[in-house]
Amino acid sequence: MLRGHRRAARLTLEQLAEASGVSARTLSDMERGRSRGPQHRTVTALADALALEGDVREQLLESAREGRLRDHWTRPTGLCELPRSVGDFTGRAAELVWVSELVYAESSPGVGVVGLVTGAAGLGKTTFAVRAAHSVRPSFPDGVFFLDLLGMSQRPLGADEALQLLLRALGVADRQIPAGIEGRASLYRSLLRDKRVLVVLDSAASEQQVRPLLPGGGAGRALVTTRRLLSGLEGVRRLILGPLPLQESTELLAGILGERSASDGESALTRLSELCGGLPLALRIIGNRLVSRPGWDATELAARLADEERRLEQFRAGDLKIANAFGMSYEQLDASARRMFRRLAVVPGQDFDVDLAAVAAGVTNEDAWEALDDLVDLGLLHDSAAGRYRFHDLVRLFARDRLHKEEAATERESLTERVTSWLLRMAILSGRWYEPGYGRPDRPDPDLTVLSSAEEADWWLRVNADNWLGAMRAAASSSRHALVLDCAESMHWFSERWAHSPHWQEVFTQGAEAAAALGDLTQQATQLNYLAWVHSVPPSDPEAVLRHAAEALELATRADATAQIAWAHEYTSSALLLLGRLQEAVASSSRAAEMFKTIGDIDSYVQSHAHIANCLVDEGRYTEALERYLGLLALLDDPGSGMTPSVAAHCRPVALIRIGHCLGHLDRRAEAITTLSEGVDLLDTLQMSDYRQAGALETLAALLAGEGRTDESHRAYARAAQVFEAIGDTEASSRCGALATVAP
Repeated sequence: MLRGHRRAARLTLEQLAEASGVSARTLSDMERGRSRGPQHRTVTALADALALEGDVREQLLESAREGRLRDHWTRPTGLCELPRSVGDFTGRAAELVWVSELVYAESSPGVGVVGLVTGAAGLGKTTFAVRAAHSVRPSFPDGVFFLDLLGMSQRPLGADEALQLLLRALGVADRQIPAGIEGRASLYRSLLRDKRVLVVLDSAASEQQVRPLLPGGGAGRALVTTRRLLSGLEGVRRLILGPLPLQESTELLAGILGERSASDGESALTRLSELCGGLPLALRIIGNRLVSRPGWDATELAARLADEERRLEQFRAGDLKIANAFGMSYEQLDASARRMFRRLAVVPGQDFDVDLAAVAAGVTNEDAWEALDDLVDLGLLHDSAAGRYRFHDLVRLFARDRLHKEEAATERESLTERVTSWLLRMAILSGRWYEPGYGRPDRPDPDLTVLSSAEEADWWLRVNADNWLGAMRAAASSSRHALVLDCAESMHWFSERWAHSPHWQEVFTQGAEAAAALGDLTQQATQLNYLAWVHSVPPSDPEAVLRHAAEALELATRADATAQIAWAHEYTSSALLLLGRLQEAVASSSRAAEMFKTIGDIDSYVQSHAHIANCLVDEGRYTEALERYLGLLALLDDPGSGMTPSVAAHCRPVALIRIGHCLGHLDRRAEAITTLSEGVDLLDTLQMSDYRQAGALETLAALLAGEGRTDESHRAYARAAQVFEAIGDTEASSRCGALATVAP
């Protein structure tokens, strides 16, 4: 425009410069587009020298004003510059793809594209966001800006302050920044709508803080990191950052260590990575400690970290300290949530529900829900769809540290006693649902959780196994032997439903030790007999069965406890059968049967005779075994037999399965298939999926195949494979799985 006016006036650059007082170089820069927003007095002098008037003059002046605004908004300011990334960044491949997809994502009208990255302290949210922003930087020619919102500080950055900083970074001069937050937010959104800009908002404190900083549609994008869930934000794309997998953790640690990682050894680095729990901050601290101390041995450091009492203090290197990261979240909580957080450290298991949390904190369930929500919101706890909560291992240690520093020893002892008592009383209540003569309690302790059915009791015992077993250990260590023994005894009938649980050896060992401490020989013998049963469950250990049964027999004989003497003989018979000593096994079971008959225990008498039939099967005497099994089945089905109904119902599917096996061996396949199917279905009804059901399904599948019923056979083999897998018999699972796919 200026060049056109100068040429129309037939002036050279030098002549216009002389007439206006503006240097020839400045005029040249203006005509070549290097200066698009000259000062108003300069343009006025040029308009006077060119004798411009009216609309033509105003057009030149307006063009200069627009240029000045563009210069103010696009000049490089150096504000909100993206921090440097780390050279050893590792993993997060899928998460980086997620961020790259934000670049070209379509936005709804009036709703900008926003990525929200949430996660607990130490997970590397900021490091990840910075690396992601650097990787997509070429897609944002108008700038990538970074702003720390100080969400974990005592004074988070206000939205008005944040907008002022961002507007400055976008090139808006201070005098052109509106005074109010609404005006600033409006100008900010208008700039982001027309510019390819990425704004990284790090460590957001709340929805209120971050809402005015989000784009309202158009080309601009925002990436927000926060420890809080910010569930009130609408229309954002969410990414929950979790711990690094073990392999990526080890790779990150090796990257931090550099050349020395080779000498440290893969096993030591893997162990260190496991102890860091996938937290990048913890890995960086440990890596930095080793790098800064070349004489340190990685294996020795791993050994120090293995000590839970000292582990937390090992996670510090210079100004990096894992406890500080957790502490910033802890300080965001109110007093009641902080109290719950530190008291949950006494929960012995890996996870817990709201009932146990309320017991630990000494509050109502309603108050517990509120505090748990706050803890989850800040990433100090993780929740699941099943209503269970859990700590990260290092966060648990931090909670324990807070408990020791903020509560007196007497308070901690009282807390541990309360949680231990509640867990064991709940376990006893649940286990006795399955014990004949108990079932639903008439008046349970008022502080216990109400269980309305045997199924609810089963579920509680399984999901809380680590908790009540940990409570048994705590009670044993504080010499509360009667409570330990009650808990072990209450598990007797339930253990049959969950035969392959890894807990029973410890449970009944604890029971035997508690009985010994109480001087109760009969109960000690009882618990040792239970231990003999544990070792008879496949994969069996017959020598261990014999050892525990012999000890039980000796104690029961001293106590004149006939029932336990008989059970010691019965479990001895089980071991002898496993060892192939069939005649001795029959003799031992026969002695047990006579004793059970003498004391009028028909339930146990039937089981001894069933065991004699098992010995006949192993001898290949299938017809005799079948007759015995059929006789036992008649007793089970006879209401007048004197058997406890619940015991008879429990034994019936096992008897049917044994009958089915015999029928199969006698080549009566059609009858065998019907009988085995009935037994398997009854076990399903009783929710007893164990080695007996798996064996029955495998036998059934083979019989179906022999009858040419291929599809049914494949289904039975597939189900057998699933049950074998569930109980830990991978060899049998593979065998049945292969047969499930064999072509006819």
